[in-house]
Amino acid sequence: NETINNNISASNWPRTMLSLSTMARHSCRPVQFVLSTFPEVVATRTAKPSSPSSELISSSSPSRRSFANTPIAFNDPPHPPSPDEILSSFANLDHQRASRAGFPEAVFGQGKTPKQIHAILESMADNVNKQMTTPSSSSKLSDASKAILATRVDKHIYEEILRLGPLQNGQMEYHETARLISVRANSVILQEHDTEAPSPSPSSSQQPHSTKQSVIVACAGTTDLPIAEEAALTLSLSSVPTTRIYDCGVAGLHRILSHLPTLRDPTVGCVIVCAGMDGALPSVVGGLVDVPVVAVP
Repeated sequence: NETINNNISASNWPRTMLSLSTMARHSCRPVQFVLSTFPEVVATRTAKPSSPSSELISSSSPSRRSFANTPIAFNDPPHPPSPDEILSSFANLDHQRASRAGFPEAVFGQGKTPKQIHAILESMADNVNKQMTTPSSSSKLSDASKAILATRVDKHIYEEILRLGPLQNGQMEYHETARLISVRANSVILQEHDTEAPSPSPSSSQQPHSTKQSVIVACAGTTDLPIAEEAALTLSLSSVPTTRIYDCGVAGLHRILSHLPTLRDPTVGCVIVCAGMDGALPSVVGGLVDVPVVAVP
């Protein structure tokens, strides 16, 4: 018995079973004792002590059956996101840029989806409407601050924008040569209707009579028209007096010289020259005028 108890306390079951088989050859009584005691020992050795956390969980947590019988409460369906929430997911518009820099933010359309352009233009038109209807802001709002532009927009993208529906806060107009979308906010349209003042045509090539300094946009050839028109429309839609001089490349030098009186008019404050990669026309114009020349090769 002593030998059997020592073997069992050592938790060495293979050796214990070997000792049992050896003792069985000499006497059956120890074997009977071990066989009657062995299941209790095994149960004591293999039982895992219960932890306080498991007792706490078992006493405090409901059973699976109670979960199955618990009715699930469904909330109301979520509301669709507002236009501001949709816009904030891809754009953070700078509506205060005009008050800081004198010119509002423009939309660079290349790389944007039709839905993104539509949402941005809608928000910009809404911002102009709010400023126009606020007495404290409307008096400080310049003509340039009312300009809403989206540049580098191909015609098929504009057609997809139209299929999304008209703007609620303004009216869009597409300028195909310049690949540009201009928007007039509803408050601007209403103001023009009340004053009965004809809106200036941005495609006019005649220099408007104004006390403002004007800008001349010149280009060498027809290939340069898209870039030149983008610059001219941006200025015109911002109420900057603009004059166009097109197809006056240096291959026929007499063409640019014939516009010398226009280039040297005292109301001209800047000349934008769009030409080929050689940059010859900006150099020629720079030698003819005493105002800044912006070269766009």
